[in-house]
Amino acid sequence: MSAVPRLRSFRGPPLLSYGFRPFFFFGALYAALAVLVWMPFYFGEVGLPTSFTPRDWHAHEMIYGYLPAIITGFLLTAIPNWTGRLPLQGGPLLVLVAVWIAGRFAVATSTQIGWIPATLIDTAFLFLLAGAAGREVVYGRNWRNLKVLAPVVVLGLANVVFHVEAHSGAADYSVRVGVAAVLVLLMLIGGRIIPSFTGSWLRREAPGRIPQPFGRFDIAVIVVSGASLVLWIVLPFGNATAFALFIAGLLQSVRLARWAGDRTLRDGLVLVLHVAYAFLPIGFFIAGLGALGTLAPSAGIHAWMVGAAGLMTLAVMTRATLGHTGQPLAASAITQFLYGSVFVAAVARICAVVEPAHQVVLLCAAALAWIVGFLGFAIVYAPLLWGARRTPLSAAG
Repeated sequence: MSAVPRLRSFRGPPLLSYGFRPFFFFGALYAALAVLVWMPFYFGEVGLPTSFTPRDWHAHEMIYGYLPAIITGFLLTAIPNWTGRLPLQGGPLLVLVAVWIAGRFAVATSTQIGWIPATLIDTAFLFLLAGAAGREVVYGRNWRNLKVLAPVVVLGLANVVFHVEAHSGAADYSVRVGVAAVLVLLMLIGGRIIPSFTGSWLRREAPGRIPQPFGRFDIAVIVVSGASLVLWIVLPFGNATAFALFIAGLLQSVRLARWAGDRTLRDGLVLVLHVAYAFLPIGFFIAGLGALGTLAPSAGIHAWMVGAAGLMTLAVMTRATLGHTGQPLAASAITQFLYGSVFVAAVARICAVVEPAHQVVLLCAAALAWIVGFLGFAIVYAPLLWGARRTPLSAAG
């Protein structure tokens, strides 16, 4: 029996030939533009016709706007590799993109169209994604990857709760649930791709110690970390929550150390994955301090969202784009500069909480570095995302 072709004949625009193309481009572009708008919105210099407060709009568009776009690009690219089925292309892919874009406009104009229509338009996307991805996984009989869709469904439900909470006052539980869902995805996907890519590079370039394979220890770490996040969602303050978060941070640190990241210093494309994941245990430790009241809770959230999620999404976008457009799997100087920009954004954003006396300067520095990282990706990688493929698909992604 011949192998299932990785791509069907597609005569439409290259942008709609594979899921990573539109969602990586528009997701990165929106990540930059949303922060560019948020800064003057936060300081009261501009207004948006949204029913959300500046804080809630920013949190929502990062957790439920930009991140779902990148998650979608990854899943629609990875699932064909997992199942052997053809990727979503053309019209169906365009529908998903259009629904995501409609959600961004609906949230931004919710005072004009009403909060209920805005909720219905915005929340539709993640459920459509879960349905489309779930269909492919089920039809491909790839049962073990169904677990990746659970956080997507939780994220979709939390988005509904976010709109309800924001309409009633300020979003609270839904922010923490959304953050937790993203972190579980990072644990699952990071635990799959980081050891895999690291091991492949080490076997080829530096034989010796390689990442430990996924096993019971990894399962235990994810379970303990997930339990600590549930406790954090329900009881964000208290000694018990802090203890659970500290234990999760320690276990996540050990998990990361088992992946031999210290041996990847010569390859920026692999090293950045380890650096990004390092913000996950760092976030647990900082969130633990927040649970004790030592730091503001936002410090841990931004360590997770800017550091772990932000840098990881950028790392995945660059690697998948290079691999699936036939380019060498190597981080150029400009790509490493983009990585450095988001790393600086994460550190500056955490420090803005730790050093309130310099908060405005650090907030502006974090915003500028974030914008440079994601707008830079959209500009530098646009020719690859919008252009035709040059060579057969590599094994990356």
